[in-house]
Amino acid sequence: MEQTERMAIRCSGITKTFGEVVANDQIELSVRFGEVLALLGENGSGKTTLMNMLSGIYHPDAGKIYVEEKPVSINSPADAQALGIGMIHQHFKLVEVFSAMDNIVLGTPGKKLGRKALAAKVRELCENYGLEIDPEKPVYEMSVSEKQTVEILKVLYRGARILILDEPTAVLTPQETNKLFNILNQMRARGCAVIIITHKLNEVMAISDRVTILRKGKSIDTVATREVNAARLTELMVGHAVTLSIRRPEPQNVSTILKVVDLTVARPDGSLGLDDVSFEIRSGEILGVAGVAGSGQKELCESIAGLTPAQKGAALYHKENILGKAPQEIINLGISMSFVPEDRLGMGLVAGMGMTDNMLLKSYRNGKGPFVDRSPARRLASKLVEKLGIVTPGIETPVRLMSGGNVQKVLLGREIESNPNLLITAYPVRGLDINSSYTIYDLLNQQKEKGVAVMFIGEDLDVLLQLCDRIMVLCHGKVTGVVDAKTVTKEQIGLMMTGEVSA
Repeated sequence: MEQTERMAIRCSGITKTFGEVVANDQIELSVRFGEVLALLGENGSGKTTLMNMLSGIYHPDAGKIYVEEKPVSINSPADAQALGIGMIHQHFKLVEVFSAMDNIVLGTPGKKLGRKALAAKVRELCENYGLEIDPEKPVYEMSVSEKQTVEILKVLYRGARILILDEPTAVLTPQETNKLFNILNQMRARGCAVIIITHKLNEVMAISDRVTILRKGKSIDTVATREVNAARLTELMVGHAVTLSIRRPEPQNVSTILKVVDLTVARPDGSLGLDDVSFEIRSGEILGVAGVAGSGQKELCESIAGLTPAQKGAALYHKENILGKAPQEIINLGISMSFVPEDRLGMGLVAGMGMTDNMLLKSYRNGKGPFVDRSPARRLASKLVEKLGIVTPGIETPVRLMSGGNVQKVLLGREIESNPNLLITAYPVRGLDINSSYTIYDLLNQQKEKGVAVMFIGEDLDVLLQLCDRIMVLCHGKVTGVVDAKTVTKEQIGLMMTGEVSA
């Protein structure tokens, strides 16, 4: 089906405030049936708030939402579902022990069909939209791509013809991303309206028909994708031109800082998160770590940080084995870690504290006497606000009231300012906008030039290839290769991530 002029959703003058913060200010947005609309904007620009109103989580303070040019009031996710709107969240909402089919039909009202009839209906949807899934396969046995397919089928099964996808490629391999884009092309061809939120400009250029750009809660422009390039989109997002290149200074005077030998770490369920992993990190270089979600990245971070015990192996920091040491001992040695988990407030920061007190978490033990001097922490918090462009009402405001991207800046900024010898960063730009991401890349290169050994666990292979000196690839807890980032291709890394080839 060719793109039509029939309007799926139109937002007019949408405004939403939270206290004194204006999250959406007179937003204008529209998407037609048979097209893919990309939604771009910096962290805090209002993208998530706007989509939450379309999916029934929030309700606008002012303005109108029209579905098929009829004014509607969306007061709950059930209202959105009844209007044919379905949202596929970045973090999947599936019951792991249930099958694909059970997850798809879970919570649907009306007469229950038999399993054969349900399976037939699921297979029909798969055939219509070019999806592939075994209806009886348990979710815990699925790849990330398969889980995403189940999430898509969930909203299609409920009759959605307007789909919103939030950062859908964040944890996919290049091959899985291509597969998802084929699915989105099928949806467009069958007349669905698709809104995709992504920070990856190459994906915007590849999949979208039009792009709506938000900045500081306002809709700046809507442009036809074929009429712009990535540089122009970035300029619209941030309000000024941004150089879209990541510098990679040559490593100088490299020497091994951390040597990991035969590291094996078990998960709580008894399976191996890491299985005989060996590698080394050198001073003055950035070692990238690539792998699909759940390949052992979490266990790698937590075992080196002293948070998770290892079954066997060694982690030799300047030839001293740090496995078995307490986290504070490891910090005192000069090892700093910025790990951005699914819940950014789940590790390293206290949600109810402001920036000042979260800075103190790293340094209060260094004080003398029973009293804590908050002045240095207050100065550090103010420095980070200015240096990283952190958006917050004040440094004493609880960090739980900040956007996820700004929380991320607080976490990474604090770790860098502790002047480590070894810096381990996991997903430091997850969910960050272009401008903020390039600020982080610059900070990591500054650490590299100071002789710090940096381990960068990331999701975007384009970034790993541009920023890192070497890349270690993990698959199911094993190392499938350590390769030169200057010579390896994205496709080769993608195959190594799935275990199809090894270096």
